[in-house]
This record gives sequence, structure tokens and C-alpha cells, in this order.
Amino acid sequence: MTALEDQARAWIADDPDPQTRAELEQVLADVRSGDADAVADLEDRFSGLLQFGTAGLRGALGAGPARMNRVVVLRAAAGLTAYLQEERGAPDVTVVIGYDARHNSDVFARDTAAVVVAAGGHAMVLPHPLPTPVLAFAIRDLGADAGVMVTASHNPPQDNGYKVYLGDGSQIVSPVDEQIADAITAVPDAASVPQAQDGWQTLDDGIVADYLDSVSRVVAPGGPRALRIVHTALHGVGSQVARDALARVGFHDVYSVAEQESPDPEFPTVAFPNPEEPGAIDLALDLAREVDADLVIANDPDADRCAVAVADSDGWRMLRGDEVGALLGDHLLRRDWPVDAVMANSIVSSRLLAAMCAAHGVRHEQTLTGFKWISRVPGLVYGYEEALGYCVDPTQVRDKDGVSAALLMAEYAASLASRGATLLDALDDFAATYGHHLTDSFSVRVQDLALIGDVMARLRATPPSSVGGQRVASVEDLARGDGGLPPTEGLRYLLDDDTRVIVRPSGTEPKLKVYLEAIDADRASGERRLAAIRAEMERLTAPA
Repeated sequence: MTALEDQARAWIADDPDPQTRAELEQVLADVRSGDADAVADLEDRFSGLLQFGTAGLRGALGAGPARMNRVVVLRAAAGLTAYLQEERGAPDVTVVIGYDARHNSDVFARDTAAVVVAAGGHAMVLPHPLPTPVLAFAIRDLGADAGVMVTASHNPPQDNGYKVYLGDGSQIVSPVDEQIADAITAVPDAASVPQAQDGWQTLDDGIVADYLDSVSRVVAPGGPRALRIVHTALHGVGSQVARDALARVGFHDVYSVAEQESPDPEFPTVAFPNPEEPGAIDLALDLAREVDADLVIANDPDADRCAVAVADSDGWRMLRGDEVGALLGDHLLRRDWPVDAVMANSIVSSRLLAAMCAAHGVRHEQTLTGFKWISRVPGLVYGYEEALGYCVDPTQVRDKDGVSAALLMAEYAASLASRGATLLDALDDFAATYGHHLTDSFSVRVQDLALIGDVMARLRATPPSSVGGQRVASVEDLARGDGGLPPTEGLRYLLDDDTRVIVRPSGTEPKLKVYLEAIDADRASGERRLAAIRAEMERLTAPA
């Protein structure tokens, strides 16, 4: 333990933050007292440097190299700046920096600006906590070389993250992530990183107004606007921007969930600040029933995702991400597009959009999971992934944007309502035309990441010959690049009845994710098949 304690002492000496220094001092004191939990905690904190990848950095706040803290951020900022300067061949790189309202987001943003300026670059910091899509917009609008968003999106309260975009407004992909990671590794410690005391530019709310001007143009002027909307920001930073955007395009009958309207890094009313999680939008549904709303819209804490709930015969229900993706696709397919226009979605999303595009004569592409891939499709006019991410205006925001998606959903719902129809009627029309595309998914959460590797290895060593009573017609190992896409960890099964199963590790959380899709002319039949296949896959993916 002496070597580990020496590492901790060296970390404390390098750490500029008195709070994390004191935190680590307490862990060391508990270790010396013989506390076994403290020993395990110390080992975990020093299990390696928090890895920089295509999602940037994301992890629990705290002291140590395997946590999110000022030491890690200072080294990351220095490495990113060095990479940009080498690529440009000049020191005067420009970086736009945004941040949400999580614990220490403002501190990490300020540290990043201080490092960029000290290295000879120009840093522009957004004026206050704002949604991620505002940062993604600002990069392109201001002509920056890169952007940093300090956010952990919909992760739990104890986490924070560091998301990096390049100058075209796209998230980084390989090999850039490895090159930036190498540049970070080359920074020996935080003490060696120069920091300016001032000199960065703090932008004013003009950048927010420019974003709102841009996002408002996704909606056609003069259409129906008779719609009562309930909106929740889930304690994140999207409330004011989303409401301002809705008002700009004519939606004024909007109610906010008061308990979740203001940013709060503790997310006190939800067990998990993700609109996909059970119970997360219960307060919004309660308010919708109270005010007799037509539509519920929920953004995740950094407002890059958009969830939608509608009233049905049993009350209110949240639409699946694929349902929203198809509705937005249908709405956009009704517009005139150039011959080279492309719509895209990720491999784990429904195949319905592809069928819709074929019927409308619009090219469709399938990509790997994540908007770092979707946003790079040439000619893209619309892209989505089933995890509530929608890119409806890639010329302005080359990433998922929960605000612009909310505007388009409100426009489509109001247009249908003016004809006496609903979003559910539109989904019924899709089923009648293309068959019921029934999707489901589940996650296997683990404490030990090695268990995910064990499950994947087991599935490769002994692949199932049938699932839920259906023969496995083909197996694609996505890690080998099967299916014509760049290699990524995952397996894709196609069953005899055209049901599709995909198994892949999450890129941002310690869990294995399983995605299912069945296509059937009869909904009840498809649901029975999907339930049987899900039960079998839950058994096959359970850690040993």
C-alpha cells in the first residue's frame, strides 16, 4: 500500500483544489486506520487515468486520476490545446467553451479557458450554463477551431464530463480521440500547465439569440399553433431556451414543471435524470393531466435529447425514441429535398425510417451508434438514434438537439390536430403502410466492467442457434466490421422471421445494452414474438 499512498501524496501536492485535496487526505487517514472500504476506494481512484475517448471524458467527481477533477481537466485542456496547435501549425487556436449547471462545471470551464489563453490561444466562454446544442451551434457560428462542453448529460448527479467538438461542429472520432489522448498523456502533471489569470472572452447572450434565430427556422411560419404543451427540463439547463424557442415560433400555451424548471445539480425529484428512465417524467405527466395538455416534451439535463409523451386510451404514455424518430422523419420527408439529400439513423435504431425513405425516394444510410457518426453522413438533412437524439438541422447544429426537435414535434402535432388527428394516428398510419416496427431494449448494469467483456466473449464462443423459438439466420460480429460499417464492439443477429437483435456495451455507462426489433403486420403477434425473444436474450446476457 505504500506505493499507492505515495501516488496519493504526489496527487495531493499537484492538486490546486482544496476540496479534493481534503477529500483524498481523508481517504488516506481511513486507509491508515485499517478501513478496508477506504483501501478499495483508494485503489479504484488510482486504477489509471480517466480515459479520453470519442465521448471525451466522463466519470464521477472526486480526487484521483480515475475521477473528474481539476487536475484531470487541466491536463485534458493542455493536451487538447497542444493537439489543435500542432494540427493548425500555429498557437492562435480558438476554442469555444460551454458548461451546464452540474457541480464544478463552471470551474472546469474556467480552467479550460485559462489553459487555452496561457498557451497563446483564444478562448470564448458561453455567458452562463446553457444547453449543449447552443455550444455545438456556437462553434460553427463563430468559426472556432474546436469546442468543449462541460457536461455529463443525463448521468447521475455525482458525475461530470468533458465533451470535445472539432471546428466543423462534429464530435470527435478515431483516430483524433487517440491523438488527443496521447497529447494529454504527454502532460506530466497539473503544476506544469500554465494558466492565465484573465484574457479569455466571455460571450454575451447575443450568441443565445443567434441560436434561437437559427433554431426557429426549422419550423415553417404561419402554420397551426393551437397546442397546449407541458415542458420539463429535469433540473437541467434547457427550460428557458426551450420555452423561448417555442414562443418565438408561436407556441405560447406552454406550462413548465415548476419543481424541475430551475437547474439543480442534485436532481432532487428524479432517481436518475434521464427521461428514458421509469418515473423521470411523472411530474410532467401529472401536470399534463391537470392542465389538459395536448403534448408533453421533456429535455434531458443538457437539452440535447428530446422525449415526447402523448395521451392515449389508457392515460398518458411516453413515445419510444424510434417512434419520435419516425414521426420527425415523416414530417421532414414531406418537404422538398435536393436529390443528394440523405436521412440516417444508427444501427440500433428502427428500420422504419429506411422504409419510409425508400417510399419517398430519399436516400437512407445506417451508421454506427452515436452522433459522432450520424453527423458525418454526407448530404445529411435528418438523423436520429433511438436514445432520444435527433438532428433536424445539421447545417446549424451537427449534433443531436433537443430544442429544435421539440419545435418540430410541436409543429407536427399542431398540424395533425388542425385536421382532427393525433401523433398516435400518424403512428397507426405508418403501421398500416410499413408494418408494425416493434422495438424494445434493456440494459444489464454491472459494477465490474470485466463482466461485460465476459458476456461478449461467451456469446462469441457459443453463439445461440435460436432465440425465442426463432432460428438465428445470420450473425454479424461488428468488431470485425461485418455489415460494412467501421469496426465497433457488438454483435448483430437476424432471425428467420426478420427480427433483429443487437448486443453492445454502452459507450458512456457501465452496462451492456440489448436492442430488439420485430416487424409484423399484426401488432399482437409481433409483441408476443418480441416478448419471447427478450426473455431469451435476458437469459443469454446475464453475467455468470
